[in-house]
Amino acid sequence: MTQTPENGTGPQGELVCNVNDIEVKQALRILIDDYPVAIVKDSDGGIHAIGDTCSHADISLSEGDVEGCRIECWGHGSQFDLRSGMPLQLPAYEPVPVFALEIHGDEVYVDITTVTNSAPVPDRG
Repeated sequence: MTQTPENGTGPQGELVCNVNDIEVKQALRILIDDYPVAIVKDSDGGIHAIGDTCSHADISLSEGDVEGCRIECWGHGSQFDLRSGMPLQLPAYEPVPVFALEIHGDEVYVDITTVTNSAPVPDRG
């Protein structure tokens, strides 16, 4: 989770929700330019933005269970680290993208043009 620096610059990315829109250990599916993103609040209350599609199958991760700092795909049980996007449980073996996220006040902003792990930047058509 990234906080906006106090240097007078505004937040980067799209306003996607309010911090209070997401419960602890829950995920919210949003679309940015028709690209699905999961905004996830981990067990400690940290907020993360990851690609919402499991890298193993075309299944929404935001419908899965959140435990600690991981999310589990309900389809086949693959688990992903919310910080790195790396798979922690087979059958997935490719990471999901992790996006730059800023909290400005209570507003959550996500920039899908800035992927913070080794996954490719989404093709936005």
